[in-house]
Amino acid sequence: METYGILNNRKRAIIALVHSFVFLGIAMIRLASAPKAGLLLPQRAFTAGNIAVFCVYFIVTSVLLILTGYSRCLRERAYFAFCSASASVGLLRAVVGDPVSHVGPIARVLLLGTAVVIGFAILSAHSQTATPAET
Repeated sequence: METYGILNNRKRAIIALVHSFVFLGIAMIRLASAPKAGLLLPQRAFTAGNIAVFCVYFIVTSVLLILTGYSRCLRERAYFAFCSASASVGLLRAVVGDPVSHVGPIARVLLLGTAVVIGFAILSAHSQTATPAET
């Protein structure tokens, strides 16, 4: 069996999967929204809202990259890598905006969708190991 460093039990895997679903839903809602103006491009929009969004994405990306480093097996590392890549796309959008409409939101949906699939694989691995122990 693979050794998980962070998602090492069923409860943690479920919590991570719920978070992935929530952020996938948010990313899917953003598909229908207007292109985002960033801090630098296409116009300089140093508003409090844009700076707050940048700070949130910066913190989330940093934490997810740290979790990627602490993860042990390939499946867990891939899960956190896809989540951190999605947050990095959000960070990039917060800085430069959407020069090409809908590229950023589509990339986030694809990355988070892949993370959800990997999250289900992690959850099923925990479910398979829990079933024989109960009998």
